[in-house]
Amino acid sequence: MPRTRKINPSDAPAPQTAAAAAAINDDNEMGSDSGHDGNSGKTRYAAPALDKGLDILELLSRSEQMLTLNQISRQLGRSVNEIFRMVVTLEQRGYLIADNDHYRLSLKLFELAHHHQPIRSLVSTALPHMRELANRSMQSTHLTVYEAGRVIVVAQVDSPERWAFGLKVGALVSLTDTASGHVLLAFRDQAEQASMLAAHVRMDGEQEIGTAQLMRQIEDTRKRGHSRMESRQIRGVINLSYPVMGANNRMLAALNVPYIERIDKKVNPSLDEVQGIVQEISARLSRLMGDSSFGA
Repeated sequence: MPRTRKINPSDAPAPQTAAAAAAINDDNEMGSDSGHDGNSGKTRYAAPALDKGLDILELLSRSEQMLTLNQISRQLGRSVNEIFRMVVTLEQRGYLIADNDHYRLSLKLFELAHHHQPIRSLVSTALPHMRELANRSMQSTHLTVYEAGRVIVVAQVDSPERWAFGLKVGALVSLTDTASGHVLLAFRDQAEQASMLAAHVRMDGEQEIGTAQLMRQIEDTRKRGHSRMESRQIRGVINLSYPVMGANNRMLAALNVPYIERIDKKVNPSLDEVQGIVQEISARLSRLMGDSSFGA
């Protein structure tokens, strides 16, 4: 467990009376468990301390550098007094690491995500077959799932070649201009598709696509049973993506190969051959995950 570091005097909150401290504790840490909205007549719930903690974690997840308490408070628009105890608590619980009064995220959130049972089961089942796919195709492969408007890589295996092109575990990619995004959208009903597109989070460099064109591409993907398209991010890469289905024909993930072609004398499996391997492995994974009809 990381040890709490001594706070720099410039970052530490100003002294306060016991009464003031109690007021801050009551208002900021305990928050309001429930309340009544006189205008709407609806009960609302709030947890200010939780909001502050999540704000800190989200800010540090976006920061390329470690931040001091003063920098965190300025970027969040909160006083040092408001965030001081929250930062210390997050460090004591292992979510933050301190170095000379600067803070960054630890890997605890990453660890928790990998302990999430559905993802852990999917990844542990998929990895041996992904290694087979990489060895047979001489290409890298990765597995993606949909999460909160984006596509996230949850497993990856490098090509056995001297070089490899692939996406890192934890990488986020676009929902609308990637083969995996199209597959993750295509094998869901219209209500799910609409919900996913409404939550869509734009990624850096994402290309514009009209709604009508996107829906045609999704429908084409559904009819073909896969997506095969030139990468809209990297020149010369052909993305192959097939669905991994679960029980009750439920969409779970997309199995992907970013195909790169060798142009020297070494002969590797062709694009069509690799596509056949991806199709075979995705159908096998679907059966292992409980689907009784897909890829039969």
